[in-house]
Amino acid sequence: MSNHNPRLNVYREKNKNICLYPYHNLAVEKYLTFHVQEGQCILYLWQNRNTVVIGKNQNPHKECNIEKLTEDGGYLVRRLSGGGAVYHDLGNLNFTFCVRKPDYDVSRQLDVILRAVNSLGVPAQKTGRNDLTAEGRKFSGNAFYKSGEFCYHHGTLMMDVDREKLSRYLHVDPEKLKGKGVDSVRSRVVNLKEYCPHITADLLSESLTKAFSEVYGGPAEELDGSFFSDDAAEEIRKDTEFFSSREWLYGRNLPFTHRLSERYLWGGIEILLQVNHETVEDCICHTDAMDPELAEKVSSCLRKCPYTRETLIAVLDRSADFSTEQRQQISDVIKLLEREV
Repeated sequence: MSNHNPRLNVYREKNKNICLYPYHNLAVEKYLTFHVQEGQCILYLWQNRNTVVIGKNQNPHKECNIEKLTEDGGYLVRRLSGGGAVYHDLGNLNFTFCVRKPDYDVSRQLDVILRAVNSLGVPAQKTGRNDLTAEGRKFSGNAFYKSGEFCYHHGTLMMDVDREKLSRYLHVDPEKLKGKGVDSVRSRVVNLKEYCPHITADLLSESLTKAFSEVYGGPAEELDGSFFSDDAAEEIRKDTEFFSSREWLYGRNLPFTHRLSERYLWGGIEILLQVNHETVEDCICHTDAMDPELAEKVSSCLRKCPYTRETLIAVLDRSADFSTEQRQQISDVIKLLEREV
């Protein structure tokens, strides 16, 4: 956290022909994140049409009814950040704070969201690991991404989302719902329209811009077109292709021989092992943990290991790849291996 207030900019796509296309929006989000300047914080406001967005390390076939989504002309999207699956339509407004590490402050960023919706009459508060709720029901899920000094914090704001489609497309782990004390994803969420009947994307954008200025104590100005370099269009085009590619969306299909899975307070995890001649030839890890790096670190550790309980546990326990924050999660994975291998 820095000792000064960053320069504030707000960006909302004006080209109506492309601004609802989810792969383009993720490409713009990435561009803003990796080109944000020192001492600058950009609030990017955007919408997707009929889209299911999964976390970086989730299994799309488990999280989404892809067949129904495709039949309805919807989009499956995989983002760079961790966390769980969400549904976007035009009743939802998405936000992203793009900022460099010295000015990255999740608490302050959440205060912007809370102040904005509170000003519209919503009794909002932060709960759990990444949710914003009103009277116990979720209206915003948040996720986070860091690469070097570049960071983003993004989330959803459910204004008037079609909850029938949300239920139709999303597959939610019953254990996750059980942990939330509800019996369906529909009963767990709420639209802001229940508290602010006249809410629109424009009204909410105005409230967010005003709250952005108030929380940070400075003017939030519209991002100038000069921010985008001459090469921006080509960079965004290439990333749009990347985010829409089958390789990114679906990942590798591993013919596994062993499957381990469990749900914890920090998220669910599924470890798929391809074991041949008592050796783990390959491994894929799926998780909705908030940390986007955890899954690949686990997979990398377990690949090519002898398939014995002692060896698998020792490799994870002794690896220097895991951060202090990841150690609690690895401790849980080790207990899973102790029980299941």
